[in-house]
Amino acid sequence: MSLTINHNPNDNAKLINTYFEKNKSLAKMVTETDRLFFESAAKWKPSQQKESILTKFKSIWTKTEEPMNMHHTIVSENGVYPDWKETLDKEWSVLQEKAKKKVYVEVDGDIEAALSGGERTVYIPEGTFIVDELHVPSYTIIKGAGVGKTILKLGDTAPKRSFVMTNENHVKGNHHILIEGITFDWNIERLQLDEKSSSGNNRSSCLTFANVEYGWIKNCDAKNPGLHCYDVSSTLYDYSGDGHRARGGSRYVWIDGCKGSGFGDDGVTTHHSDYILISNCFMCDPSGRSHQKGFSNSNGFEADDGSRYVWLINNASARCFGGVEVKAHATSSAAANVHIIGHLSVNDNRSYNFRHIGHHSKTDPESKTARFLTATRIVSVHPIYTDLYTSSKPRALTISAYKHVIINGLRAIGNADYNYRGLPVVGIQYKSKHVHMQNVVMEDFQTAGSALKVFGGAQKADDVSIKDVIFKNCGQKPFYIAKDVNVVPSKNITIA
Repeated sequence: MSLTINHNPNDNAKLINTYFEKNKSLAKMVTETDRLFFESAAKWKPSQQKESILTKFKSIWTKTEEPMNMHHTIVSENGVYPDWKETLDKEWSVLQEKAKKKVYVEVDGDIEAALSGGERTVYIPEGTFIVDELHVPSYTIIKGAGVGKTILKLGDTAPKRSFVMTNENHVKGNHHILIEGITFDWNIERLQLDEKSSSGNNRSSCLTFANVEYGWIKNCDAKNPGLHCYDVSSTLYDYSGDGHRARGGSRYVWIDGCKGSGFGDDGVTTHHSDYILISNCFMCDPSGRSHQKGFSNSNGFEADDGSRYVWLINNASARCFGGVEVKAHATSSAAANVHIIGHLSVNDNRSYNFRHIGHHSKTDPESKTARFLTATRIVSVHPIYTDLYTSSKPRALTISAYKHVIINGLRAIGNADYNYRGLPVVGIQYKSKHVHMQNVVMEDFQTAGSALKVFGGAQKADDVSIKDVIFKNCGQKPFYIAKDVNVVPSKNITIA
């Protein structure tokens, strides 16, 4: 399978469904995952965390992590969505009422002037508009003529730290903003060919919501940003330690039907923000230019530092470092309570990568925050080595340091002629705990070591349950569990 840059993300759900049996319906599997998730979460005992001196000193930007809420995934005739989406839908009606005033931008018009004051719907016609950086106030709807028709492009003199578009006030925050039907071009051509493409923190992206409550981004395209195509962020990224989060995070944001390519870091990313829905999107072919060459952790979709209550539904990625990465840096809280329902990863190096950096080895501290992940009906097609990150080995799935993880429905399809160098394709490792996997099919990993491996040793996984797995053409030892790992007796393992 090949997904080109012209792939229509509305086809994602149909393509994903072809990998699953008809008797394993979407509704049945989502309901089953929801039940397994709450059963696993019931084992969790929250730790009592005291605010550090460092946090008190930085209290203007940093806060201790709040108690975790639990939410169900709903399946209805209207599709799949988190139960908290009702809150966002109510605010959609508020936005439509407050933005009744209509403003039409002329072909050579001033978009910034048209946005001034908010409380309006701004229509931008077909054409390419050269902009410095656009700032969107609250209660604003911006509608272009469609992807490839309305193009907003940074000018040649725009500083590297520029966004193409962002909300008006990152410190005080904004609310009720809808962006629809626009292509964003960060104009990376204005940089030197060997120049690093990003300027630091949450800058240098095509479209950033920082400290936004109630936001929608629909049917847009983002090209060649220095950092991210779409960033749902806090005012500033925060690295004050595991167990702390940034103030000024965004809440209740929905990104739907969007595309992105050529990104310096990630296609869609979230930081220190809550209640994020990402659906029917496609991200591909990053440049990786915000990183040192050969060390580019450029993901199609990323739930990063301190993000919580993130749902990713029917998305696709191609030729990225990671298709979907759920993670945190060592000095930040991990993304938690993240739920992937339907994803197609094609030729990504690591299709699904769940990790808390700096909390893996025996001497590393246990992660306080890496917990609560589910993945249902996920597909990995031929993970490969990549020039983005030359030392990284191809994996369909890696789980490291995360606890309370449910994988229900993984299809991993390799290439029997490809050299996987005797390495595992799925790894459960590095202090991961309370992991349950079921309904897994892996095929054509002939040159791999173990197709599915549960690691032991000083950083061993613990409390792992695996059942209903089929291996087809996966070498001599497709299934390996270290002897020192606490694994519930595996059931229905078929090696063909």
